[in-house]
Amino acid sequence: CRMMTPTPRRGFLSQFTHHHASVFLLTFVSYALFHATRKTFSNVKVSISNQWIPSFRNSTTIGLHPDQIWNKNHLFADAAEATLFLGFLDTLFLFAYAVGLYISGFFGDRLNPRLILSFGMCLSALVMFLFGTVLEWFHLYNKYLYCFLWILVGLLQSTGWPCVVAILGNWFGKAGRGFLFGIWSACASVGNILGAFLVASVLKFGYEYAFLVTNALLFAGGVVVFFGLLSSPKEVGKYNTTAHRNEYLDQEVRRPLMDNSFAEDYCERNHTVQESSTAKPPPIGFLQACCLPGVLLYSLAYACVKLVNYSFFFWLPFYLHSKFNWKEEEADRLSIWYDVGGILGGMIQGLISDILHKRAPVLAVSLILAIGALVGYSRKYNVYILNAVLMAFTGFSIGGPSNLISSAISTDLGRQEQIRGHREALASVVGIIDGTGSVGAAVGQFLVSLIQHKLGWMWVFHFFILMTALTIVCIFPLIVREMSSLFRRHPSRTQ
Repeated sequence: CRMMTPTPRRGFLSQFTHHHASVFLLTFVSYALFHATRKTFSNVKVSISNQWIPSFRNSTTIGLHPDQIWNKNHLFADAAEATLFLGFLDTLFLFAYAVGLYISGFFGDRLNPRLILSFGMCLSALVMFLFGTVLEWFHLYNKYLYCFLWILVGLLQSTGWPCVVAILGNWFGKAGRGFLFGIWSACASVGNILGAFLVASVLKFGYEYAFLVTNALLFAGGVVVFFGLLSSPKEVGKYNTTAHRNEYLDQEVRRPLMDNSFAEDYCERNHTVQESSTAKPPPIGFLQACCLPGVLLYSLAYACVKLVNYSFFFWLPFYLHSKFNWKEEEADRLSIWYDVGGILGGMIQGLISDILHKRAPVLAVSLILAIGALVGYSRKYNVYILNAVLMAFTGFSIGGPSNLISSAISTDLGRQEQIRGHREALASVVGIIDGTGSVGAAVGQFLVSLIQHKLGWMWVFHFFILMTALTIVCIFPLIVREMSSLFRRHPSRTQ
């Protein structure tokens, strides 16, 4: 590889085929639909809470007849107890989701990830439809049944992320990975926006119809994935002959965005081509994946930042409604600005990290800005425009690093030099990082509801600031190492 001379490079998009576009689009849409269904539960919490408490304690219910003052469907004495249970359901979901990620990552390197993804989408849609729609239609309210179904949803939804990232990693190499994955990781935020719009559109008919609409789309998406998604280039017979191999090398040696690490990227991709013509290498073990450089540090960092990111995801509409007394539909629409900021953050920070060839320093700068954003947003700004601006900036500085760690950085770690002989490691590494992040997020959701109940929303934001600072602490050794490398590459020219 060291003796190779790069052929003239063409445009960034010229190296991709219609297969690449199809894979990018289908994986993007599939995970966006996963998040749209999760956003449904987040955005109907007020309606569900009102349904679970006695009618005379429901401030939104007017004109009650005497026989409706205490209805037979109540689960909790007041809204505070209902809120705690909603937080408990979020915690159950995320713990189940975390366990499922470890399992899905393990099987994603051993089975066809397309089948796992399609299976998870269809079954998850059916269980969530049962949870939110069928139980409401038949007026079946049972805490234990809710808990069981929500644990099952967490396990099924965990099939999504490791599989889509592994499939995307099979099709796209290292060149421009930060920017490419920065665009693609917007799928979660796009899903949140889609879910918020769908919920706001049908919520007036009842929260059960919000579950119906979003999960019907998820089920349909699972069917499309089963018949239309290609897990790897080998499924269409690419690069299995000498002619195909030479054509592949001719395309893949073009280095978009960056020039000075061409040899490293060429070697990685050339190695992938050689592997496609040989027997499939054995998948890496779970403990081996945990011990890869950077995996544990980024896993711990992701646990902290995902706690904050998912707290906004699960609680932002509820916070806007309870803090400012805004209508539920208005709070749902306004919460979209957090996801808009997250989309821009993932793209811009991914591009900057590609240019610098370093990820950790970019994360550090963004997280420092996030601390300031959280301090600002914790103040009471009962003005739509100002609240939206602060929300978007908070999403940029928190959602951006979260997207970068879970996509580009996870793929970097799953394709590093230490596992050249074990190419089937990407899903395992993604599962470990995202699973650990989900454990942190699970603990956080219960703590958010508890802190809010005991101390108020201001202390919730203090908790977010602490966890954001801990994220920087977790990756501090990587920040120091990458900054030192950056300074050695660009020494000062001053005398």
